[in-house]
Amino acid sequence: MLYRTSGRSSAVARTWLASIVALGIATPVLARAATLVFNADTSDAAPRAAFEAVVAKFKAENPGIDVRFNVYDHESYKQSIRNWLTSAPPDVVLWYTGNRMRQLSGPGLLEDVSDLWTPEMKAQFPAQAVAGVTDRGKQYGVPYSTYQWGIYYRADLLQKNGLGVINNWNDMLGACDKLRGAGLDPIVIGSKDLWPTAGWFDYLDLRTNGYDFHQTLMAGKVAWTDPKVKAVFAHWKELLDKKCFVANHTSLSWQEAQSQLYQGTGAMMLIGNFITESIPPEALPKMAFSDFPAITPGLPRAEEAPVDTVHIPAGAKNKADARKFLQFMMRADVQTMINRTEKQIPENIHATVLDDRFLQEGQKMLNGAAHLTQFLDRDTSEDLATIAMKGFQEFMVRPARLDRILDGIERARQRIYGPLPG
Repeated sequence: MLYRTSGRSSAVARTWLASIVALGIATPVLARAATLVFNADTSDAAPRAAFEAVVAKFKAENPGIDVRFNVYDHESYKQSIRNWLTSAPPDVVLWYTGNRMRQLSGPGLLEDVSDLWTPEMKAQFPAQAVAGVTDRGKQYGVPYSTYQWGIYYRADLLQKNGLGVINNWNDMLGACDKLRGAGLDPIVIGSKDLWPTAGWFDYLDLRTNGYDFHQTLMAGKVAWTDPKVKAVFAHWKELLDKKCFVANHTSLSWQEAQSQLYQGTGAMMLIGNFITESIPPEALPKMAFSDFPAITPGLPRAEEAPVDTVHIPAGAKNKADARKFLQFMMRADVQTMINRTEKQIPENIHATVLDDRFLQEGQKMLNGAAHLTQFLDRDTSEDLATIAMKGFQEFMVRPARLDRILDGIERARQRIYGPLPG
């Protein structure tokens, strides 16, 4: 602070200051901590706890950095992130790999962090994980977590009805008949949220047509009216005709749907491993996991394994400390800590996977897969995915409208990706 003085008082002040300097006495200077603004979509209990611990650990290791941790629910976060990045960017954001990242890195909304990806660091991550944060040869983020999708089911209910592990499509159809005959809902789903329907489309397509076709479709290079796409819905309709799905799924969230597993009224659910966070202790011994059954014989197996990532917005104000945070997030010990709480699989190969049977089975399944995909709303255009998922929900209620539904999705594909060649 500056003081304006005059005359004798000024001379006295100068003498006093000179004496202090001569005596080696310094006036205290209040150092301001740098602020790191961190936005996350970790509103669920386990992810929130995981990242509160991460922030606390980072602050303890970096006492000169004050972290402002802002938590949002998933849907509002996805709707708001582009506005943040273009108007008032935070310093760090959580996001997703693959196409969803490239929708932001392509227009220049994410910071190039290739300097963090030294050869030694790349060696600590699976090549596919590094590829997922790579766009045009540069890296724009850090993957820290992945998890499997598959069939979570009540093993006791299947066993009671003479059923074992469901390995193929005939097994699935037969299980629907037996379970429905026993007064159970064979498959529970909460399509009120829309995105659970995408899991069904993805797996039916991967098992019917294979990884290459699925990725080509996700890239907008195949018409949604293609006969191969219609073959996917033909299998889906087999399940609808047998009344495999719980009847009121359009009014259920995924959380409400999963409760039917624990109540013993539903038998199976296609979902990600995040479901295990909320399995009641009394239901845990009764629950089991298996991969999605085969449909077309001989297809190399592909599995859904969404990857969660952390990024620096291109317009961030505190990029220096943001880079420190991303380096922190790359560490094996930090990824172990996050994924132990979230019950997911760390991407750093030196991190430790929680001793949990669902995770162990999931990691084994993913390690044995020929291909991994992200999930429909991460692998294709967000706008197209939203239109498609609304169509999937409508199809599950009104399958006779399939042609009209696919025509609508195809019009959206043409608007977003353009006409197909030839």
